[in-house]
Amino acid sequence: MLKNNVSTMIGKRRMTIAETAKLAGVRYNTIHKLYNDKTKGVEFSTLDKLCYALDCTPNDLFKYIPD
Repeated sequence: MLKNNVSTMIGKRRMTIAETAKLAGVRYNTIHKLYNDKTKGVEFSTLDKLCYALDCTPNDLFKYIPD
């Protein structure tokens, strides 16, 4: 199982969803859904942009937890 830490990373950077979306060049709704853990997946291009905007790696955004 993957745990979504997007909201934690945005909070650590003291950014809003809107600021994150603008900096990443991604639609607000996309970041909002990730923030609220309402997605079933994420495109690599979105993940790349989000990592750039939050200055982190995919490992910071998602954590693997064995079932």
